[in-house]
Parts: sequence; C-alpha cells; structure tokens
Amino acid sequence: METNRRSFLGASALMAGGALLTSFDCEPGKMPAYRASGKGLKLTWKPYDLQLRHTFTIASNSRKTTAVVLTQLEWEGVIGYGEGSMPPYLGESHETAQKFLSALKLDQFRDPFRMEEILDYVDQIMPGNCAAKASVDIALHDLVGKLLNQPWHRIWGYSKENTPLSTFTIGIDKGPEVVAKTKEASAFKILKVKIGGGNDEEMINSVRSVTQIPLCVDVNQGWKERQEALDKVHWLKEQGIVFIEQPFDKHNLEDTAWLTQHSPLPILADEAMQRVGDLKKLQGVYSGINCKLMKCTGMREAHKILETARSLNMKTLMGCMTETSCGTSAAAQLSPIVDWADLDGNLLISNDLYEGMKIVEGKIVLSDLPGIGIRSIG
Repeated sequence: METNRRSFLGASALMAGGALLTSFDCEPGKMPAYRASGKGLKLTWKPYDLQLRHTFTIASNSRKTTAVVLTQLEWEGVIGYGEGSMPPYLGESHETAQKFLSALKLDQFRDPFRMEEILDYVDQIMPGNCAAKASVDIALHDLVGKLLNQPWHRIWGYSKENTPLSTFTIGIDKGPEVVAKTKEASAFKILKVKIGGGNDEEMINSVRSVTQIPLCVDVNQGWKERQEALDKVHWLKEQGIVFIEQPFDKHNLEDTAWLTQHSPLPILADEAMQRVGDLKKLQGVYSGINCKLMKCTGMREAHKILETARSLNMKTLMGCMTETSCGTSAAAQLSPIVDWADLDGNLLISNDLYEGMKIVEGKIVLSDLPGIGIRSIG
C-alpha cells in the first residue's frame, strides 16, 4: 500500500511540475511511465439527438428528444470521451455548440495534465456555452484519468462504497401514465416526481397508489405564491417527501428565503444554481443545491461547487440532464460526497452509446475503468 501511495505522489509531483508527458507503459494497478512529446491535443465532435423513452414533461415544457454534442479529445493515441447535453432551457443547441467548439484551438496545448490552464482557456473563449464547455472538460478528465490509469473518484480520494441511492424521475403526466411509469421504476428506492404543472396532488397520489418509498419533488419554478407553496410543502411532508427543488422562479430569492425559513423540508436550488460564484447569494436562501455538469461547465467546477457547498453546511444533490452514460458516469465520480443523487439520465433514453456506471437495487455502482469509467458501445 505504501509503495502505491509513493508512486501516486510521485506522479502527482510530476504533474504539478508541468512536465511534458507522453506515451506510456502501464501494468494494471500501477502508475504509467511517460516520455516527452511535442504533440498537441486534438479535439473532434459530432452532434447527436437522444431519443427519450417517454415524452418528458416538466412545469415549463415537454420534449421527446434532447440535443447533445459528443466530443473526443485525443493525445498520443489515447482518447477521452465527453458530452454536452442541451435541453431547451439552457439556451444551447447543435449550432451554438458547433460555433463554440470550432473556436477552440486546443492543439496549442501539448501537456494534458495542465488542466487548469486548458480549462481556464476553454471557459474564457466565449461567455455561456456551459454544456459545450462541459463536453470538453469531461473529455479532458477522461483522457487524464486514462493516462493515470485511475478513475476520477479515486484520484479525488473518494470511496466508491459511499455512493448514494439515485432517484428515478417521473415526469408530469396524467394519473394512469404516472402509475405505469412508477411501476417501471420498481427497482429504485427513491423517486423524483416532477410537479408544478397544476396537478401536483394528482401526481403524488398516483405515485402513492403504487409505492410508499421515499419521494422528492422538483417544481421547476412552477409555484407562484408563498403561502400556497408552504401549504403544499406541509402536505408533501405528510406524503413522505424528502426534499423540494426550485419551488419559485430562480430570480425570486425573497419568497424562496421565506419558504426555506418556514419549511419543514429542505429546499434546494436547481435552475438558480449554475456556477460556483452563485453559492454566496444562495446561502441562507436555500437549504442546499443541485449541481449539474451541464450547468457549471463540467467536472472541474462541479468539484469546486460541491466541496464549497459542504463547507457552507449546505445540502448537496448531484443531478443530470437527459444524457448518455458518458455524462452520467462523469457526474457519478463525484457522487460519494453528496447527500443525494439524481443520475438516471441515461436510463431515460433508448439510444445510449456508452456503458459506464450502473444503478443496482437503486444504488450507484461506479466502474473501476480509468477516467470517467466508460467504454464505447455505439
């Protein structure tokens, strides 16, 4: 054990020194040995449309597909995979992702271990484009993890045994459809129910007609009046709800702070929480936050957000969009340190291209594959 620790610390020191590292030889469980190289990073990408198994309805919209961009970052014959998922509310599309990724000149970087420098450059090229930036961030993490021959949860020092249960999402629908969806999710130990569409009680009662397991709810900014919202929260507590996401418009901090103060359940920020700088204004307004790679530009910033939120005694939820196993497996690397997880995005689609983290009897199970822990099956 001590020998492995010394090897890891030695490799970390080499990384910190900014050495140019290249082709490697590696036995299972050992750190790779590197030689110098002059080649730069090669970024490629392609647009892709995820096909949802069911029409996905939240308080503000419905959809049957989700646009994503799939990236590859290659260096010395090793490829890292990334993904940017772009549901409509993010304001991104195949066109905006293409424009952003085309503007990047990553071949100027000849050392993938200089991750801060590379990702600072990516973040500063254009404002916004958070999902497109996440696609590069994830690919870089996958690449560097493969070069180190370690998964990122281990590089960060997290214990994979500490992964939480994951919720499974039930979108807004009519009673019979909700019952059917709930029965399909019988393997899960906690469900997330979308509400805020005007039929909140019908949604919860339909789920409760099938199961008595714990539930959480996501209002997606659908509630408007604070006293009515508080009445609903008390009713939801009686129904076995664990926490509530984004009850009001993300800009309505006053009503949210009032509700959080009076609520018997934790109130979490979702749409209101994007970048690490948001935590300061959200502390005291919400009980906790929902961190998603596609909102915050990827794994680097998500890591900062979760560690900072924990230091502020805020509850943490690791969430996702509808994504392939590339995106959910990247997010799952951080799941051992969160209070809750909602990493079912790959299970909501019918055309996944990767295999990675699993959910077994409701619990997240991390792969031991290096990087973000996936393999391509598409």
